[in-house]
Amino acid sequence: MKILREPLLHFILLGAAIFAAYGFVSRHRTDKPGEIVVTQGTLENIITGFTRTWQRPPTEEELRGQVRDYIREEAAYREALAMGLDRDDTIVRRRLRQKLEFLSDDLATRVEPTDADLQTFLQTHPDLFQSEPLFSFRQVYFNPQQHAANLAADEARLLAELQRVGSNADLSSPGDPFLFAPSFQNASLAEVKQVFGDQFASALAALPTGHWHGPVTSGYGAHFVFLSQRTERSLPALAEIRDQVRREWFDTKRNEATEKFYQSLLKRYTVKIEPPEEKKVALAR
Repeated sequence: MKILREPLLHFILLGAAIFAAYGFVSRHRTDKPGEIVVTQGTLENIITGFTRTWQRPPTEEELRGQVRDYIREEAAYREALAMGLDRDDTIVRRRLRQKLEFLSDDLATRVEPTDADLQTFLQTHPDLFQSEPLFSFRQVYFNPQQHAANLAADEARLLAELQRVGSNADLSSPGDPFLFAPSFQNASLAEVKQVFGDQFASALAALPTGHWHGPVTSGYGAHFVFLSQRTERSLPALAEIRDQVRREWFDTKRNEATEKFYQSLLKRYTVKIEPPEEKKVALAR
């Protein structure tokens, strides 16, 4: 199994796949440019494609129609190549690149990871899988615009009152009317940001638990906050998120294989980048 994960083996297999694909295409070409040969293999491919699409084999008439379309497509394809219509065509270039990358991707994803592979990946990429911190808190909204004349005194008075009653504070009377509920249970950091904004969420993440604090600024104004519980980020066990880890493992392997493929491919080329015209003019002065 270890040898199946070696990048060198992947490149060898990729080269063999490209060579085989080229050989397959070449066998279906004829040395006579004016001759189109519909081989037995081509007929089988046409029938197989039709059957997969329609869940039944084609009738004789349908098969004749499919063959006629294939002949027309082959003739049009050859004429387009002869006229150079494939050159400088962005769509064609991208499609050919995509098909080549498909070969590399397929080889990269053929090896199924073991639980040991996934556990190692989980431990070495914790940021991809760690759960968000959760917050349980109560808040009292304070609208600074309604207390402009006595803002500092009103804030100090409200904070002192909340600290005096502690966690048993009645949230129905203090503070100013607010759009959202006064209590939140196990709200994720993303949920807190969505409701109150980034500044409030950052301040909440740093607050000690068990006391009233404030004012804490949000996009709405100011808040006095009692943080009762904060659950820090944690890394779930592999059994809980195995499918997610497996997807990320394959994505990472696919990206690594693509990068190695292009590094190997570009060794066969000398790359020169000409400066833009305005830079050429500047260099000539």
